[in-house]
Amino acid sequence: MNIDSIANGVVLDHIKAGKSMEIYKYLHLDELDCSVAIIKNVKSSKMGKKDIIKIDSPMEVDLDVLGYIDPDITVNVIRDGVRVAKKHLALPEKLVNVIHCKNPRCITVAEPQLDSIFLLSDLAKRSYRCAYCDAEKQRKL
Repeated sequence: MNIDSIANGVVLDHIKAGKSMEIYKYLHLDELDCSVAIIKNVKSSKMGKKDIIKIDSPMEVDLDVLGYIDPDITVNVIRDGVRVAKKHLALPEKLVNVIHCKNPRCITVAEPQLDSIFLLSDLAKRSYRCAYCDAEKQRKL
């Protein structure tokens, strides 16, 4: 298999195997007018298997979404064929309009135009709480 290198763009590396399509959806990569390569189940000495996404266009990536999906992802920014930045992620403290409250009594269900805000409540459990009703949402690994 031959995947070309990119001259200007973003490479998302160290994605947990099988999570690349979820990232593709959350980042709306289908709406881009450039090449996007999803490489699944790549052998990795560190992780066993991993996924990689290459985006052949400079763009701002929502680091909160990526950190929520998989905080171990690294974001590499490529300019003129050279990596100019490497960003390591963490679970975000606050998520706005990334996840939505399932509590039927939450104000965000009755008023869908309100921003859905979740705050990190337990780092070890990767759980968040709705800022309005305190309902818990735990991120499955």
